[in-house]
Amino acid sequence: MSTFNYTALDKLGKKKKGVLSAQSEREARKFIKDLNFTPITVTQSEGVRGIKSKFKNKDIVIMTRQIATLLEANMSIIDALKITADQINNKDLITILYSLREDVIQGKRLGQSMMKYPGVFNNTYSSLVTAGDSSGNLDTIFNKLADYLEESASIRQKVISALTYPFILIGFSIIVIISLLVFVLPQVINQFIKAGAELPLITKLLLGLSNNIFIILFVILAMSIGLTLLYKKFISQKNNHISAHKQFLKIPLIGNFILTSEIERFSSTMALIMESGTNLDTALDESAKVFNNKYLNSLIIEAKNDVIEGKDFIYSLNQTNIFPEIFIQLISSGYKSGNIIKMFHKSSSFLKNEIETKRSIFLSLLEPLVIIFMGGFIMLIVLAILIPIMQMNTLSLG
Repeated sequence: MSTFNYTALDKLGKKKKGVLSAQSEREARKFIKDLNFTPITVTQSEGVRGIKSKFKNKDIVIMTRQIATLLEANMSIIDALKITADQINNKDLITILYSLREDVIQGKRLGQSMMKYPGVFNNTYSSLVTAGDSSGNLDTIFNKLADYLEESASIRQKVISALTYPFILIGFSIIVIISLLVFVLPQVINQFIKAGAELPLITKLLLGLSNNIFIILFVILAMSIGLTLLYKKFISQKNNHISAHKQFLKIPLIGNFILTSEIERFSSTMALIMESGTNLDTALDESAKVFNNKYLNSLIIEAKNDVIEGKDFIYSLNQTNIFPEIFIQLISSGYKSGNIIKMFHKSSSFLKNEIETKRSIFLSLLEPLVIIFMGGFIMLIVLAILIPIMQMNTLSLG
């Protein structure tokens, strides 16, 4: 069957939009008339392969929260999908929601239909919806998904802001310094050269840097591109990729910050999945996919294998010496007492506070360091100008 997008008029003359499956356009028009609608336009959809736009995390969060709210109001999933589709602006997402609605009308499971759109609904999302659909707790699952996505988006934004801010600050400082070297320093120094003044060493060095600044920048750019290509080639092998990501976690300040944010996301995902009734080994397998760091992903996969073999997976995690001790202690306590879901929640809550604290410390340390760096370089430029002036004044007085 093909998928068709349609626009039609109801009995009151209001425009209605929707998506349905049919063998042909003629059959699609017949289905629309059976709904007591008058078809205006009926066009064949390009389907999931034709959808090329990227979906922002914000769009998915809003969509999930709207569906959760409508389901809480005892509305059917069919109506909830339609109303949500009518409220959002992303055309591709609207098409997907109407397609899901049509699948549900035809008796298909919502979670199974979502798996056709991995760019919108990841494995965790689809699996949880399937579990909620089977247990009759679809409204609860969508509520928890909405909370989870909102919290994840908040944490991700904090991480991005903490890592983006220093790059902007350092980048701006470099632009100011280069501008001084290229446009200010040469003009002033040329006046000294015309006056026959002897230039001190610091002035000569900065003038040489100014004259060759574009060559230096080109070399740096070429080296950066070369290193990037070498890195991509290096991580094309799985073991190398894991090894490289392991080293990233050892970078002072940044590595620990990334580790904390990764484990927080893992903890919140584990709590969400296990609350749906999923087994520990399956939950570990699904939650491992949320890691951006391949080394951490490999450790959790090994822990899952330990669970399958009946081993103590906490022991293997502890032996890696990479996970925070508080995380190990909480999960170990929950595993032994049978309250592991509660402990994953506690771990997530604790690590969220850690992220905020480390973010504040990181930014508070970075700002003065950048100011000192920028101020020090500007001081060198000022000295490179002032020393020749002082020498010329001395000569004129002598």
